[in-house]
Amino acid sequence: MSWLSPLTFRAAVPADAETVVGLVESAYRGEASRTGWTTEADLLDGRRTGVDDVLASIAQPQSQVMLAERDGRLLACAHVAVDDGAGYFGMFSVVPGLQRAGVGKQVLAEAERIARDVYGQRTMRMTVIDVRDELIAYYERRGYRRTGIKKPFPYGDARFGLPKRDDLRFEVLEKSL
Repeated sequence: MSWLSPLTFRAAVPADAETVVGLVESAYRGEASRTGWTTEADLLDGRRTGVDDVLASIAQPQSQVMLAERDGRLLACAHVAVDDGAGYFGMFSVVPGLQRAGVGKQVLAEAERIARDVYGQRTMRMTVIDVRDELIAYYERRGYRRTGIKKPFPYGDARFGLPKRDDLRFEVLEKSL
């Protein structure tokens, strides 16, 4: 694989679901995630996503799980959709060993392009666990702003992980496209 090869983007199909789950889990959960900076291993155990979530995102109207590949190897993914009158960005994952290598910036830019040019949205929104200061700062450097809107963490629903602390909430970030 040449690191000079450009990233290629495509929408995931159902056959990609297990591979997407593996990437997402590696970026956020367990010891493997600690090689990257996006780990949530100190905040949550359990699953980050499942095949059921990925398949639902693929099947949803005005939604895609975008894959970023280089020479046929999956390097990153993100869910891009229309939700509540705006673009939605989530499930953002980059192979831990490639975080801080510029892949994420390209994926975010492509997701914003899809929301704007394909889905016709003027705003992109996302939710981030509000204690993730470094992650929120990453998005702020890319033009996102904190809206002040907080949403409760779904304690007791193992589909969202098993919290290691009792002060987790989601914060909504937003950017004009």
